[in-house]
Amino acid sequence: MSTAIRSVKAPKFDLRLYVAGQTAKSRAALANLQQICETHLAGQYRIEVIDLMQTPQLAAGDQILAVPTLVRRLPEPIKKIIGDLSDEERVLVGLDVRPTKD
Repeated sequence: MSTAIRSVKAPKFDLRLYVAGQTAKSRAALANLQQICETHLAGQYRIEVIDLMQTPQLAAGDQILAVPTLVRRLPEPIKKIIGDLSDEERVLVGLDVRPTKD
């Protein structure tokens, strides 16, 4: 899995998703995260995907012990969510984001 960066001007949310290869769980975590961000943070986020199979040394910087792990680097404080990010409510709480109304 290559590093995927979504560029936006001055993102409010700087997110890193740590994965280990192109597993079903890794792909699901990225798809779930993209869906949640587009729904609730459109235009306010940047996602960086770090594949620890390609760059395992990057796990130490954010103290990654399990994958997939989402790290919210901005806004501070740093927060982490472990898993495939399929529970939208749990992800929103973990990111400290209020759900948008339909």
